[in-house]
Amino acid sequence: MPKTTKQKPEVEAEENKAAAPTEVVAEAQVAEAPKGKAREEKWGVAHVFSTSNNTIIHVTDLTGAETISRFTSGMITDKAREGGNPFPAMQASKKAAEQAVAKGLTGVHIRVRAWGGTKSKSPGAGAQPAIRALARTGLRIGMIEDVTPIIHGNMRAKGGRRGRRV
Repeated sequence: MPKTTKQKPEVEAEENKAAAPTEVVAEAQVAEAPKGKAREEKWGVAHVFSTSNNTIIHVTDLTGAETISRFTSGMITDKAREGGNPFPAMQASKKAAEQAVAKGLTGVHIRVRAWGGTKSKSPGAGAQPAIRALARTGLRIGMIEDVTPIIHGNMRAKGGRRGRRV
């Protein structure tokens, strides 16, 4: 028993010595920490489907399950013939991006698509202005990807063996 009483004050002294420097280190780390909250980045996917008659901008989360915003160039213009033009596509893209930023998105990956298959494989006139408008609104652009479906092998074209008879 007497040994434990003698060792106890020594152990307490060692604990006090060890505790003092760690407190100083902890205070120094707290002082060096940056002030202000780090901004959390939230990414999404902007699907741009551009044809000769219309451009559809559909912003979703990364999984594609939740729609954040969706606008078409046909919603912007009154005239049906102007749906595929660059200016309405740019306005639709701008509105979709503003709505996405308002919901907390900081960046998007862009997926551009045309009809593909046996139809047109190149995006319409509204695709490029739509991408530019997304970049100008302050959204960070991750990657731009062309996801137009391409046929492998043979796919029978619409119209039958003898083609469309006019």
